[in-house]
Amino acid sequence: MVTHFGPPIDLSDLPNFKQADTRPRRPVFVGRVSTKDNQNPASSIPRQVVLASERLEAGEEFVAYFWDVESGMLPPELRGLGPREMYDALAVPTPRDGGLQDLVDRAEQLGVTHVLAERSDRVARAMLTSLTVEHELERAGIEVVYANEPTGGTESGRLRTRRYSQVDAEIYRATLMEMSMGGQIQHAINGWNHGYPPYPYTTLIDEDAPVREKGRFGVLRPKKKLAPHPDARRFEAARELCRLRWEEHLKSADIIAILSSEPDRYPIEGRWTHSRVEGLIANPKLTGYQVYNRRANRTGRPGHSPLNPVSKWVWSPAIVHEPVVSMQEWKQAQEVTAGLRTGPEAGGPLLRIRAAARQLGLTVTAVSSSGTHTLYRIGGRKVALPTPIPDTVVQQIIDDLGTAL
Repeated sequence: MVTHFGPPIDLSDLPNFKQADTRPRRPVFVGRVSTKDNQNPASSIPRQVVLASERLEAGEEFVAYFWDVESGMLPPELRGLGPREMYDALAVPTPRDGGLQDLVDRAEQLGVTHVLAERSDRVARAMLTSLTVEHELERAGIEVVYANEPTGGTESGRLRTRRYSQVDAEIYRATLMEMSMGGQIQHAINGWNHGYPPYPYTTLIDEDAPVREKGRFGVLRPKKKLAPHPDARRFEAARELCRLRWEEHLKSADIIAILSSEPDRYPIEGRWTHSRVEGLIANPKLTGYQVYNRRANRTGRPGHSPLNPVSKWVWSPAIVHEPVVSMQEWKQAQEVTAGLRTGPEAGGPLLRIRAAARQLGLTVTAVSSSGTHTLYRIGGRKVALPTPIPDTVVQQIIDDLGTAL
């Protein structure tokens, strides 16, 4: 702060009249572009450098350049993780010494005194992130300067301008999220698929979907709906997998053993795993409805998206693709899964038969079913059992298994 109330005589010749900064000024540039596809980093980053350089002193140059091609909604530790080859391929004429996290980690070591950016949202759109970065740098005695802030005036006025700008960036971020969420909800309501198709399905372009030939950022991706996979065995495998859960209350290990015992009937790339089995049983798209917002993709630790409660899922108003199981069957499977996770249960008659067969190295597989009986294959034999299975029949089957070997 400059004071207008100086000493009565000239004291400027005293050694301590001004506080000398023993560090030479070492300003660096920080910038960001949201995406390499929807924006052109080769033009945006140099433009940001020009605007930020207006706050350099006469004859100064940036000693380093830190910039990312990442969403401003990401925290610093998740920024700049793209491979160097990707950044080299962008052909940005501005050199790159790292990203935002590299700047925070290395600023003090490099002797940085000033960090210059075009404006605060080039650091982050989330106010907490930009404040955290500023705080970490200021603790090291490094000043953060935004080129769109006014010069001169009071510190409170400068701070008010900065915080207003950061609030605007945060509100813009929230608005983008609301608009994006609204679009994704409509996408699901119309029956269009998000992400990879589940095991028994493939995706086909919806020819009836209204698609503009070209949008703001180029050609738009076509809308796709789920359709049965060309290999019809996948539908049978997915239905049998779910039935083994809702009807026979089997755990994933038992289901895997059954599916793996007949690879020609239940095909799979690689092998059946716990995550594949449980993921399919829990997938509501197998009911024929399109479902969105099952996972909170923007929260949780990196690489892990926690599940949202069912109350937050978005369902299409009607069935939009061929179902593998009915809605009631899917619900029963979820109830059984919840019961299996709460602890061991007493088990049903078929579980006892399966346990006895497993001790003998045999698997029990349902072949066909009617309203009153189900035909099972136990090892090399076929046995028709009533539904439900009486305890006397269970014991007889177990005894027969022991004498047959």
